[in-house]
Amino acid sequence: MIVAIDGPSGTGKSSTSKAVAAKLGLSYLDTGAQYRAITWWMISNGIDTDDADAIAAASGKPLLISGTDPSDPTITVDGADASGPIRTQEVTSKVSAVSAVPEVRSRITELQRTIAADAPGGIVVEGRDIGTTVLPDADLKVFLTASPEARAARRSGELKGADVKATQEALVKRDAADSSRKTSPLAKADDAVEVDTTELTLQQVIECVVTLVEEKRAAK
Repeated sequence: MIVAIDGPSGTGKSSTSKAVAAKLGLSYLDTGAQYRAITWWMISNGIDTDDADAIAAASGKPLLISGTDPSDPTITVDGADASGPIRTQEVTSKVSAVSAVPEVRSRITELQRTIAADAPGGIVVEGRDIGTTVLPDADLKVFLTASPEARAARRSGELKGADVKATQEALVKRDAADSSRKTSPLAKADDAVEVDTTELTLQQVIECVVTLVEEKRAAK
């Protein structure tokens, strides 16, 4: 069972995906962490993140390893734990530019497909282009949405009191960048189930997705 959960930041993708995977005994993959990890590596190694050619030339150098335990997902870069460093504002501000480079997306997409294919029993994969590009044959595709205001409030809470207005502006800017990139833009797959999380609690979203997975399992 392969479950693809897509959507923009602040819709509850990570929390929902981890909880669904844990509840159903599936592996879990945060694809966004992989793009953040390669962005962090570029920054740490002095690669100009505004230079697409330089990014492309270096894209195959870092060794990325993702742990797929939903209760303890990990990401290492060249053997170093990158879980904390990839969540900095500097990485957040530059990840869209790095992830838009075709060579980066090609490399990460191949890595994601390998992880999904090797997952025993199945996997929940969350990101922005899983149902459309990475795993178009996923058994279930879910696209989470929420109002910009709700997303900003959630993300500000995660960032421990960050300014909600500034956070909303950053999210809208990120949406525009992700949706307009030429390679694998953020988009809802035609056969994805859309779930608007604006007025739902996290637990309600989790229950909704678990039900969708169980219905799909029963129909197989």
